[in-house]
Amino acid sequence: MTPARLASRRPILRCLNSPSAPLRSNPQLRHLSRELPKLRADAEALLSKGSRRGGLGPTADEVSLHRAQALRRAQLVRRRNWLALGAALSMIAPMVLVRFWPMPPPMEKEGSETEGEMKGEEKGSKGVLDLLKPRPTQTDSPRRATEEFQGKQVVIAAGDKIIAAPASSKHPSASDVDAVELVPTGTSYVPYFPRTITIPTASGPEGAESEAEYTLLGLGIRKVSFLRVQVYVVGLYIRTSSLSTLQNHLINTVNPTASALIPGEKEDLRSALLDSEKSSQIWESILSRRGPDAPEMAFRIVPCRGTDFKHLQDGWMRGVASRTDEVRRKQSDLLRQQAAESKQIALPKPVDESEFSDESFGLAMKDFKGLFQGRGKAPKGSVILLTRDSQGVLGALYQPLKASKGEDAGKVSRLGEVKDERVSRLVWLLYLGGQNVSSEEARKSVVDGCISIVERPVGTVEGMVQ
Repeated sequence: MTPARLASRRPILRCLNSPSAPLRSNPQLRHLSRELPKLRADAEALLSKGSRRGGLGPTADEVSLHRAQALRRAQLVRRRNWLALGAALSMIAPMVLVRFWPMPPPMEKEGSETEGEMKGEEKGSKGVLDLLKPRPTQTDSPRRATEEFQGKQVVIAAGDKIIAAPASSKHPSASDVDAVELVPTGTSYVPYFPRTITIPTASGPEGAESEAEYTLLGLGIRKVSFLRVQVYVVGLYIRTSSLSTLQNHLINTVNPTASALIPGEKEDLRSALLDSEKSSQIWESILSRRGPDAPEMAFRIVPCRGTDFKHLQDGWMRGVASRTDEVRRKQSDLLRQQAAESKQIALPKPVDESEFSDESFGLAMKDFKGLFQGRGKAPKGSVILLTRDSQGVLGALYQPLKASKGEDAGKVSRLGEVKDERVSRLVWLLYLGGQNVSSEEARKSVVDGCISIVERPVGTVEGMVQ
Protein backbone atom coordinates (compact mmCIF):
# COMPACT_ATOMS: atom_id res chain seq x y z
CA MET A 1 0.00 0.00 0.00
CA THR A 2 1.47 3.39 -0.97
CA PRO A 3 2.20 6.05 1.60
CA ALA A 4 -0.43 8.36 0.07
CA ARG A 5 -3.22 5.87 0.74
CA LEU A 6 -2.06 5.34 4.31
CA ALA A 7 -2.03 9.08 4.89
CA SER A 8 -5.57 9.45 3.50
CA ARG A 9 -6.89 6.77 5.92
CA ARG A 10 -5.47 8.37 9.02
CA PRO A 11 -7.97 10.22 11.26
CA ILE A 12 -8.40 13.89 10.59
CA LEU A 13 -8.13 14.84 14.24
CA ARG A 14 -4.81 13.08 14.45
CA CYS A 15 -3.67 15.08 11.48
CA LEU A 16 -4.75 18.26 13.22
CA ASN A 17 -2.62 17.41 16.24
CA SER A 18 0.55 16.22 14.53
CA PRO A 19 0.75 16.29 10.75
CA SER A 20 2.95 13.55 9.37
CA ALA A 21 5.99 14.16 7.30
CA PRO A 22 4.74 12.40 4.16
CA LEU A 23 1.79 14.79 4.03
CA ARG A 24 4.11 17.78 3.89
CA SER A 25 6.54 16.26 1.38
CA ASN A 26 3.94 14.92 -1.03
CA PRO A 27 3.06 17.62 -3.53
CA GLN A 28 -0.28 15.95 -4.41
CA LEU A 29 -1.56 16.25 -0.82
CA ARG A 30 -0.01 19.57 -0.02
CA HIS A 31 -3.33 21.39 -0.40
CA LEU A 32 -4.62 19.44 2.66
CA SER A 33 -2.03 21.12 4.83
CA ARG A 34 -3.46 24.46 3.86
CA GLU A 35 -7.03 23.33 4.77
CA LEU A 36 -6.12 21.76 8.13
CA PRO A 37 -6.18 25.00 10.22
CA LYS A 38 -9.58 25.87 8.81
CA LEU A 39 -10.99 22.42 9.53
CA ARG A 40 -9.55 22.52 13.03
CA ALA A 41 -11.18 25.92 13.70
CA ASP A 42 -14.55 24.70 12.40
CA ALA A 43 -14.35 21.60 14.63
CA GLU A 44 -13.50 23.63 17.69
CA ALA A 45 -16.37 26.06 16.96
CA LEU A 46 -18.78 23.17 16.57
CA LEU A 47 -17.63 21.57 19.82
CA SER A 48 -17.87 24.85 21.74
CA LYS A 49 -21.37 25.51 20.36
CA GLY A 50 -22.45 22.01 21.38
CA SER A 51 -21.08 22.47 24.90
CA ARG A 52 -23.03 25.71 25.33
CA ARG A 53 -26.26 23.99 24.30
CA GLY A 54 -25.82 21.11 26.77
CA GLY A 55 -23.33 18.96 25.03
CA LEU A 56 -25.63 17.83 22.19
CA GLY A 57 -25.40 18.92 18.62
CA PRO A 58 -28.36 19.88 16.43
CA THR A 59 -28.67 16.41 15.06
CA ALA A 60 -28.76 14.87 18.54
CA ASP A 61 -31.44 17.37 19.68
CA GLU A 62 -33.65 16.46 16.76
CA VAL A 63 -33.28 12.77 17.49
CA SER A 64 -34.14 13.22 21.26
CA LEU A 65 -37.16 15.53 20.74
CA HIS A 66 -39.68 12.79 21.56
CA ARG A 67 -37.87 12.12 24.83
CA ALA A 68 -38.14 15.78 25.83
CA GLN A 69 -41.85 15.78 25.02
CA ALA A 70 -42.37 12.67 27.14
CA LEU A 71 -40.58 14.31 30.08
CA ARG A 72 -42.66 17.47 29.67
CA ARG A 73 -45.89 15.46 29.57
CA ALA A 74 -44.94 13.53 32.70
CA GLN A 75 -44.20 16.81 34.46
CA LEU A 76 -47.60 18.25 33.50
CA VAL A 77 -49.38 15.07 34.65
CA ARG A 78 -47.66 15.24 38.04
CA ARG A 79 -48.60 18.89 38.34
CA ARG A 80 -52.24 18.16 37.49
CA ASN A 81 -52.42 15.36 40.06
CA TRP A 82 -51.01 17.56 42.81
CA LEU A 83 -53.46 20.35 41.96
CA ALA A 84 -56.40 17.91 42.05
CA LEU A 85 -55.25 16.57 45.41
CA GLY A 86 -54.98 20.08 46.80
CA ALA A 87 -58.48 20.98 45.59
CA ALA A 88 -59.94 17.84 47.19
CA LEU A 89 -58.18 18.48 50.49
CA SER A 90 -59.34 22.10 50.52
CA MET A 91 -62.96 20.90 50.36
CA ILE A 92 -62.62 18.04 52.83
CA ALA A 93 -60.60 19.87 55.48
CA PRO A 94 -63.34 22.40 56.45
CA MET A 95 -65.90 19.59 56.82
CA VAL A 96 -63.57 17.62 59.09
CA LEU A 97 -62.79 20.69 61.18
CA VAL A 98 -66.46 21.65 61.60
CA ARG A 99 -67.37 18.08 62.49
CA PHE A 100 -64.63 17.21 64.99
CA TRP A 101 -63.28 20.53 66.26
CA PRO A 102 -64.52 21.01 69.85
CA MET A 103 -66.54 24.16 70.36
CA PRO A 104 -65.62 26.36 73.35
CA PRO A 105 -68.23 26.53 76.12
CA PRO A 106 -70.47 29.62 76.07
CA MET A 107 -69.31 32.41 78.33
CA GLU A 108 -71.60 33.19 81.23
CA LYS A 109 -71.84 36.53 82.98
CA GLU A 110 -71.49 36.81 86.72
CA GLY A 111 -74.51 37.73 88.81
CA SER A 112 -72.96 41.07 89.80
CA GLU A 113 -73.17 42.45 86.28
CA THR A 114 -75.71 45.08 85.45
CA GLU A 115 -78.83 44.54 83.40
CA GLY A 116 -77.40 46.58 80.55
CA GLU A 117 -74.41 44.24 80.27
CA MET A 118 -76.79 41.28 80.20
CA LYS A 119 -78.66 42.79 77.30
CA GLY A 120 -75.38 43.40 75.52
CA GLU A 121 -74.54 39.70 75.86
CA GLU A 122 -77.94 38.71 74.55
CA LYS A 123 -77.51 40.93 71.55
CA GLY A 124 -74.14 39.47 70.59
CA SER A 125 -74.75 35.85 71.51
CA LYS A 126 -76.64 34.90 68.35
CA GLY A 127 -73.73 33.97 66.12
CA VAL A 128 -73.09 31.60 63.24
CA LEU A 129 -73.53 28.47 65.37
CA ASP A 130 -76.95 29.63 66.56
CA LEU A 131 -78.00 30.28 62.99
CA LEU A 132 -76.87 26.82 61.88
CA LYS A 133 -78.32 24.96 64.86
CA PRO A 134 -80.77 26.91 67.07
CA ARG A 135 -80.58 26.21 70.79
CA PRO A 136 -83.38 26.68 73.30
CA THR A 137 -82.92 29.16 76.09
CA GLN A 138 -82.92 28.01 79.70
CA THR A 139 -85.34 29.72 82.05
CA ASP A 140 -82.52 30.81 84.35
CA SER A 141 -80.25 31.96 81.54
CA PRO A 142 -79.46 35.68 81.15
CA ARG A 143 -80.01 35.65 77.38
CA ARG A 144 -83.49 36.02 76.00
CA ALA A 145 -85.31 33.42 73.95
CA THR A 146 -84.76 33.79 70.24
CA GLU A 147 -86.62 30.68 69.10
CA GLU A 148 -90.36 30.33 68.86
CA PHE A 149 -92.78 27.51 68.31
CA GLN A 150 -96.26 28.46 67.13
CA GLY A 151 -95.83 31.94 68.57
CA LYS A 152 -94.59 30.72 71.95
CA GLN A 153 -91.21 31.09 73.60
CA VAL A 154 -88.96 28.01 73.59
CA VAL A 155 -87.23 27.41 76.92
CA ILE A 156 -85.74 24.56 78.93
CA ALA A 157 -87.80 23.82 82.01
CA ALA A 158 -87.13 21.62 85.02
CA GLY A 159 -85.91 18.14 84.19
CA ASP A 160 -84.19 19.40 81.00
CA LYS A 161 -87.51 19.35 79.19
CA ILE A 162 -87.83 21.62 76.17
CA ILE A 163 -91.16 23.42 76.25
CA ALA A 164 -92.92 26.20 74.37
CA ALA A 165 -94.61 28.62 76.77
CA PRO A 166 -96.21 32.06 76.39
CA ALA A 167 -93.78 34.93 76.67
CA SER A 168 -95.75 36.28 79.64
CA SER A 169 -94.90 33.19 81.75
CA LYS A 170 -92.25 34.06 84.35
CA HIS A 171 -91.45 30.53 85.51
CA PRO A 172 -92.80 28.15 82.84
CA SER A 173 -92.96 24.41 83.45
CA ALA A 174 -94.05 21.37 81.48
CA SER A 175 -97.17 20.99 83.64
CA ASP A 176 -98.59 24.41 82.67
CA VAL A 177 -101.81 24.37 80.70
CA ASP A 178 -100.45 26.64 77.97
CA ALA A 179 -97.06 24.90 77.75
CA VAL A 180 -96.24 22.46 74.95
CA GLU A 181 -93.49 19.90 75.46
CA LEU A 182 -91.18 19.66 72.45
CA VAL A 183 -88.91 16.98 71.00
CA PRO A 184 -85.78 17.93 68.97
CA THR A 185 -85.88 16.74 65.36
CA GLY A 186 -82.18 16.95 64.53
CA THR A 187 -82.48 19.59 61.80
CA SER A 188 -82.34 23.38 62.09
CA TYR A 189 -85.01 23.78 59.39
CA VAL A 190 -87.69 22.29 61.64
CA PRO A 191 -86.04 22.21 65.08
CA TYR A 192 -88.91 20.81 67.20
CA PHE A 193 -91.96 18.57 67.10
CA PRO A 194 -94.61 18.67 69.84
CA ARG A 195 -94.79 15.60 72.03
CA THR A 196 -98.60 15.69 71.96
CA ILE A 197 -101.01 17.22 69.46
CA THR A 198 -104.78 17.52 69.19
CA ILE A 199 -106.55 16.54 65.97
CA PRO A 200 -110.19 17.27 65.11
CA THR A 201 -112.15 14.04 64.96
CA ALA A 202 -115.78 13.00 64.63
CA SER A 203 -117.23 11.28 67.66
CA GLY A 204 -120.64 10.39 68.99
CA PRO A 205 -123.70 9.05 67.19
CA GLU A 206 -124.22 12.29 65.27
CA GLY A 207 -120.57 12.68 64.28
CA ALA A 208 -119.98 15.78 66.35
CA GLU A 209 -116.57 17.42 65.93
CA SER A 210 -114.23 17.08 68.91
CA GLU A 211 -110.51 17.20 69.74
CA ALA A 212 -108.51 14.00 70.30
CA GLU A 213 -105.04 13.90 71.83
CA TYR A 214 -102.24 12.07 70.02
CA THR A 215 -98.80 11.19 71.44
CA LEU A 216 -95.57 11.15 69.46
CA LEU A 217 -94.08 7.68 69.00
CA GLY A 218 -91.11 8.49 66.75
CA LEU A 219 -89.88 10.92 64.09
CA GLY A 220 -87.23 11.28 61.40
CA ILE A 221 -86.11 13.26 58.39
CA ARG A 222 -87.00 12.31 54.84
CA LYS A 223 -83.90 12.67 52.63
CA VAL A 224 -83.54 12.17 48.89
CA SER A 225 -80.69 11.72 46.36
CA PHE A 226 -77.07 10.93 47.14
CA LEU A 227 -76.66 14.49 48.47
CA ARG A 228 -79.06 13.61 51.32
CA VAL A 229 -81.24 16.66 50.70
CA GLN A 230 -83.73 17.14 53.55
CA VAL A 231 -87.30 17.25 52.23
CA TYR A 232 -89.50 17.07 55.33
CA VAL A 233 -89.68 15.85 58.90
CA VAL A 234 -92.25 13.11 59.56
CA GLY A 235 -93.49 11.93 62.93
CA LEU A 236 -95.86 9.07 63.85
CA TYR A 237 -98.47 9.94 66.47
CA ILE A 238 -100.72 7.45 68.26
CA ARG A 239 -104.00 8.44 69.80
CA THR A 240 -103.36 8.47 73.53
CA SER A 241 -106.35 6.25 74.19
CA SER A 242 -105.02 3.72 71.61
CA LEU A 243 -101.57 3.35 73.14
CA SER A 244 -102.59 0.35 75.21
CA THR A 245 -104.10 -1.27 72.10
CA LEU A 246 -100.89 -0.88 70.14
CA GLN A 247 -98.89 -2.06 73.14
CA ASN A 248 -100.98 -5.23 73.42
CA HIS A 249 -100.54 -6.06 69.72
CA LEU A 250 -96.76 -5.60 69.89
CA ILE A 251 -96.42 -7.74 73.01
CA ASN A 252 -98.57 -10.53 71.54
CA THR A 253 -96.27 -10.57 68.52
CA VAL A 254 -93.43 -11.89 70.69
CA ASN A 255 -95.16 -13.47 73.70
CA PRO A 256 -98.97 -13.79 73.68
CA THR A 257 -99.09 -14.69 77.39
CA ALA A 258 -97.02 -11.75 78.68
CA SER A 259 -98.16 -8.36 79.95
CA ALA A 260 -94.73 -6.78 79.36
CA LEU A 261 -91.57 -7.85 77.58
CA ILE A 262 -88.27 -8.70 79.22
CA PRO A 263 -84.94 -7.46 77.77
CA GLY A 264 -84.38 -10.51 75.55
CA GLU A 265 -87.91 -10.33 74.14
CA LYS A 266 -87.55 -6.61 73.52
CA GLU A 267 -84.48 -7.23 71.37
CA ASP A 268 -86.40 -9.88 69.41
CA LEU A 269 -89.17 -7.37 68.78
CA ARG A 270 -86.67 -4.71 67.72
CA SER A 271 -85.03 -7.07 65.24
CA ALA A 272 -88.40 -8.07 63.82
CA LEU A 273 -89.57 -4.46 63.39
CA LEU A 274 -86.34 -3.60 61.54
CA ASP A 275 -86.44 -6.69 59.32
CA SER A 276 -87.72 -6.14 55.78
CA GLU A 277 -90.10 -9.15 55.75
CA LYS A 278 -91.14 -9.42 59.40
CA SER A 279 -91.80 -5.69 59.78
CA SER A 280 -94.33 -5.78 56.93
CA GLN A 281 -96.08 -8.79 58.46
CA ILE A 282 -96.28 -7.21 61.93
CA TRP A 283 -97.61 -3.87 60.77
CA GLU A 284 -100.02 -5.42 58.26
CA SER A 285 -101.53 -7.53 61.05
CA ILE A 286 -101.94 -4.39 63.19
CA LEU A 287 -103.31 -2.22 60.37
CA SER A 288 -105.76 -4.90 59.19
CA ARG A 289 -107.78 -4.72 62.45
CA ARG A 290 -111.05 -2.83 62.67
CA GLY A 291 -113.16 -1.30 65.42
CA PRO A 292 -112.02 -0.84 69.03
CA ASP A 293 -109.16 -3.28 68.47
CA ALA A 294 -107.55 -0.99 65.86
CA PRO A 295 -105.18 1.79 67.01
CA GLU A 296 -105.79 5.25 65.59
CA MET A 297 -102.67 6.91 64.22
CA ALA A 298 -101.52 10.01 62.35
CA PHE A 299 -98.46 11.17 60.46
CA ARG A 300 -97.37 14.78 61.00
CA ILE A 301 -95.31 16.07 58.04
CA VAL A 302 -93.52 19.44 58.06
CA PRO A 303 -91.51 20.50 54.95
CA CYS A 304 -87.90 21.54 55.60
CA ARG A 305 -87.94 23.85 52.58
CA GLY A 306 -90.54 25.34 50.29
CA THR A 307 -92.25 22.67 48.22
CA ASP A 308 -95.69 22.00 46.75
CA PHE A 309 -98.42 19.46 47.23
CA LYS A 310 -97.84 17.91 43.80
CA HIS A 311 -94.27 17.00 44.73
CA LEU A 312 -95.44 15.32 47.95
CA GLN A 313 -98.30 13.63 46.13
CA ASP A 314 -95.97 12.21 43.45
CA GLY A 315 -93.71 10.74 46.13
CA TRP A 316 -96.60 8.98 47.86
CA MET A 317 -98.07 7.75 44.58
CA ARG A 318 -94.75 6.27 43.45
CA GLY A 319 -94.31 4.59 46.81
CA VAL A 320 -97.79 3.04 46.73
CA ALA A 321 -97.27 1.86 43.13
CA SER A 322 -94.00 0.16 44.08
CA ARG A 323 -95.69 -1.61 47.01
CA THR A 324 -98.54 -2.91 44.83
CA ASP A 325 -96.04 -4.12 42.21
CA GLU A 326 -94.12 -5.92 44.94
CA VAL A 327 -97.31 -7.65 46.13
CA ARG A 328 -98.08 -8.78 42.58
CA ARG A 329 -94.54 -10.08 42.13
CA LYS A 330 -94.68 -12.06 45.38
CA GLN A 331 -98.05 -13.51 44.44
CA SER A 332 -96.82 -14.60 41.01
CA ASP A 333 -93.77 -16.23 42.60
CA LEU A 334 -96.04 -18.07 45.03
CA LEU A 335 -98.25 -19.33 42.21
CA ARG A 336 -95.23 -20.62 40.27
CA GLN A 337 -93.90 -22.32 43.39
CA GLN A 338 -97.24 -24.00 44.05
CA ALA A 339 -97.43 -25.14 40.43
CA ALA A 340 -93.90 -26.57 40.60
CA GLU A 341 -94.68 -28.47 43.82
CA SER A 342 -97.83 -29.99 42.35
CA LYS A 343 -96.03 -30.66 39.03
CA GLN A 344 -98.53 -28.68 37.02
CA ILE A 345 -98.08 -26.14 34.27
CA ALA A 346 -99.13 -22.63 35.33
CA LEU A 347 -100.59 -20.89 32.28
CA PRO A 348 -100.35 -17.07 32.16
CA LYS A 349 -103.59 -15.33 33.01
CA PRO A 350 -104.86 -12.30 31.05
CA VAL A 351 -105.52 -10.32 34.24
CA ASP A 352 -103.18 -10.31 37.23
CA GLU A 353 -105.28 -11.34 40.19
CA SER A 354 -104.22 -9.63 43.41
CA GLU A 355 -105.61 -7.62 46.28
CA PHE A 356 -104.96 -4.36 44.44
CA SER A 357 -106.13 -5.23 40.92
CA ASP A 358 -109.85 -4.49 41.28
CA GLU A 359 -111.55 -1.34 40.04
CA SER A 360 -112.47 -0.05 43.49
CA PHE A 361 -108.82 0.26 44.47
CA GLY A 362 -108.11 2.28 41.32
CA LEU A 363 -110.96 4.66 42.20
CA ALA A 364 -109.65 4.94 45.76
CA MET A 365 -106.21 5.91 44.45
CA LYS A 366 -107.82 8.61 42.31
CA ASP A 367 -109.53 9.96 45.42
CA PHE A 368 -106.19 9.97 47.23
CA LYS A 369 -104.57 11.85 44.36
CA GLY A 370 -107.44 14.34 44.34
CA LEU A 371 -106.79 15.29 47.97
CA PHE A 372 -103.75 17.37 46.97
CA GLN A 373 -104.59 18.53 43.45
CA GLY A 374 -104.82 22.26 43.01
CA ARG A 375 -103.43 22.99 46.47
CA GLY A 376 -100.37 24.88 45.21
CA LYS A 377 -97.41 25.54 47.45
CA ALA A 378 -96.57 23.94 50.78
CA PRO A 379 -94.24 26.48 52.46
CA LYS A 380 -91.48 25.60 54.87
CA GLY A 381 -92.89 25.06 58.37
CA SER A 382 -96.46 24.30 57.26
CA VAL A 383 -98.06 21.15 58.71
CA ILE A 384 -99.69 18.29 56.81
CA LEU A 385 -101.54 15.61 58.79
CA LEU A 386 -102.42 12.15 57.46
CA THR A 387 -104.79 10.39 59.86
CA ARG A 388 -106.03 6.80 60.03
CA ASP A 389 -109.05 6.00 62.17
CA SER A 390 -110.25 2.69 63.61
CA GLN A 391 -111.96 1.79 60.30
CA GLY A 392 -108.88 2.44 58.18
CA VAL A 393 -110.21 5.68 56.67
CA LEU A 394 -107.41 8.00 55.59
CA GLY A 395 -107.91 11.70 56.27
CA ALA A 396 -105.77 14.68 55.23
CA LEU A 397 -105.54 17.97 57.10
CA TYR A 398 -103.45 21.10 56.46
CA GLN A 399 -102.26 23.83 58.80
CA PRO A 400 -100.54 26.78 57.03
CA LEU A 401 -97.76 28.66 58.74
CA LYS A 402 -98.79 32.00 57.26
CA ALA A 403 -102.12 33.36 56.13
CA SER A 404 -102.90 32.92 52.44
CA LYS A 405 -105.91 33.04 50.15
CA GLY A 406 -108.85 31.59 52.03
CA GLU A 407 -106.63 30.18 54.80
CA ASP A 408 -105.81 31.60 58.21
CA ALA A 409 -102.41 31.15 59.80
CA GLY A 410 -102.40 28.22 62.23
CA LYS A 411 -105.95 27.13 61.43
CA VAL A 412 -106.38 23.43 60.58
CA SER A 413 -108.43 22.77 57.44
CA ARG A 414 -109.62 19.38 56.23
CA LEU A 415 -108.58 18.40 52.69
CA GLY A 416 -110.71 15.27 52.41
CA GLU A 417 -110.63 11.54 53.07
CA VAL A 418 -110.28 8.15 51.37
CA LYS A 419 -112.50 5.41 52.78
CA ASP A 420 -110.72 2.41 51.24
CA GLU A 421 -108.48 1.10 54.04
CA ARG A 422 -105.98 -0.36 51.57
CA VAL A 423 -104.77 3.13 50.65
CA SER A 424 -104.01 4.13 54.23
CA ARG A 425 -102.40 0.75 54.90
CA LEU A 426 -100.03 1.16 51.95
CA VAL A 427 -99.16 4.74 52.94
CA TRP A 428 -98.37 3.61 56.49
CA LEU A 429 -96.18 0.78 55.23
CA LEU A 430 -94.13 3.32 53.24
CA TYR A 431 -92.68 4.49 56.56
CA LEU A 432 -92.95 1.42 58.80
CA GLY A 433 -92.47 -1.85 56.89
CA GLY A 434 -90.49 -3.32 54.04
CA GLN A 435 -86.95 -3.11 52.80
CA ASN A 436 -86.90 0.44 51.43
CA VAL A 437 -88.85 2.87 53.59
CA SER A 438 -89.24 6.60 52.97
CA SER A 439 -87.16 7.45 56.04
CA GLU A 440 -85.02 4.83 57.73
CA GLU A 441 -84.31 7.32 60.51
CA ALA A 442 -88.03 7.68 61.20
CA ARG A 443 -88.54 3.90 61.26
CA LYS A 444 -85.72 3.42 63.79
CA SER A 445 -87.16 6.17 65.97
CA VAL A 446 -90.63 4.57 65.81
CA VAL A 447 -89.12 1.20 66.73
CA ASP A 448 -87.44 2.83 69.75
CA GLY A 449 -90.80 4.27 70.75
CA CYS A 450 -92.44 0.86 70.41
CA ILE A 451 -89.78 -0.74 72.59
CA SER A 452 -90.29 1.97 75.23
CA ILE A 453 -93.99 1.14 75.58
CA VAL A 454 -93.77 -2.67 75.60
CA GLU A 455 -91.49 -2.70 78.64
CA ARG A 456 -94.35 -1.43 80.80
CA PRO A 457 -97.45 -3.41 81.81
CA VAL A 458 -100.44 -3.25 79.51
CA GLY A 459 -102.81 -0.43 80.43
CA THR A 460 -100.22 1.69 82.27
CA VAL A 461 -98.29 3.04 79.31
CA GLU A 462 -98.08 6.75 78.60
CA GLY A 463 -96.57 8.58 75.65
CA MET A 464 -92.83 8.36 75.96
CA VAL A 465 -90.29 9.01 73.20
CA GLN A 466 -86.64 8.94 74.10
